[in-house]
Amino acid sequence: MYRVLLVACISAWLLVFPGCAQDREEGGPHPALAQASSAGGTAETLSQSRQNAITRAVAHVSPGVVSINVIKIQERIQHAPVIGDPFFQRFFPEIFRDRRYREKAKSIGSGFVISRDGYVVTNDHVAGKGTEITVSFPNGKEYQARLVGSDPISDIALLKVDGGPFTPIALGNSDDILIGEWAIALGNPFGLFERTEPTVTVGVISALNRNFGRVDEGRIYQGMIQTDAAINKGNSGGPLCNAMGEVIGMNTFIYTGDRYASGSVGIGFAIPINRIKEIVEGLKKNTIDRDYWIGFSYLPLTPYLARQMGYKNNRGIYVGRITRFSPADKAGVELGDIIVEINGITVYDEDSVNKAMGSAYLSVGDRLPIKVWRENRYIGIDIILEKRHD
Repeated sequence: MYRVLLVACISAWLLVFPGCAQDREEGGPHPALAQASSAGGTAETLSQSRQNAITRAVAHVSPGVVSINVIKIQERIQHAPVIGDPFFQRFFPEIFRDRRYREKAKSIGSGFVISRDGYVVTNDHVAGKGTEITVSFPNGKEYQARLVGSDPISDIALLKVDGGPFTPIALGNSDDILIGEWAIALGNPFGLFERTEPTVTVGVISALNRNFGRVDEGRIYQGMIQTDAAINKGNSGGPLCNAMGEVIGMNTFIYTGDRYASGSVGIGFAIPINRIKEIVEGLKKNTIDRDYWIGFSYLPLTPYLARQMGYKNNRGIYVGRITRFSPADKAGVELGDIIVEINGITVYDEDSVNKAMGSAYLSVGDRLPIKVWRENRYIGIDIILEKRHD
């Protein structure tokens, strides 16, 4: 009788709590262990969700970004206490004349590795005149660099460090850039990242083919990439990358809108990587020679001069002298020609001529197209630039 009652009670208990019997039979995890496992999966999912194209590109590019410390010899002028007074300058020349002197000056910048054997690209205004150049890598190592070559006109310099192998950054194609795509600027603003990870700022490609022509110190900035990724002092020479981790440009200068301001306002400019590739090959082979000459001089075209020649226009410059056997002479430019275009740009005064000559990165051997007015008709002439002779 007791056995029958015991069996009945056990059967009733199993019917009331079927889940407990099932858990025990299938060997399921303890509720606390199941909760811990769920929390771990959530943390891993969150970590993965933080990874995106930008973070992956930065991780890929950062090992090849370097900080550059340069020592230059600069010439300075100490002005006389009484400026421009001929009496004091004549009788007390040692005291009342401007004094020129040279001193060492330190500067900072950025750069990026383009080959495993240690070629590094940066701006000419960063390292072009350096007497001592130190390159610092994110892994904490420093190397003395030598200047392979520099092109002040394009503002590109090539350095070489020994002791690799190094981690180069993939070079993209600046002809394929899209306005509005991600832009990642890496570098060493204000010298903050020596021997550690570079500073990263992110923006978009704001515009392409921004032309500034010839600027201070004779540099030419044409076809520049505009970005709103923050670029500051020390970023010059660093890479501007896309979301695939490819270098598409080299950070070079910013527009502040105020001569007294120096910080970023979201308008920065970079040299396209395709131009850098071309210049770097020339620097390696020492084939870039900007010391050319043309061989003519000109005068402004006045209304009186235009009427005398029967020229019914006000644009152009008057060829006043031709040097014999010069590139211009060989090409067929004649005394009295009115040049109306240089390199496809209309010219009419000295500023427009400088703009036209600054619209291309001309070298010895290049072709310079001009258009002249002669005897009531326009003529196209190609001048082949030659090496300047002493």
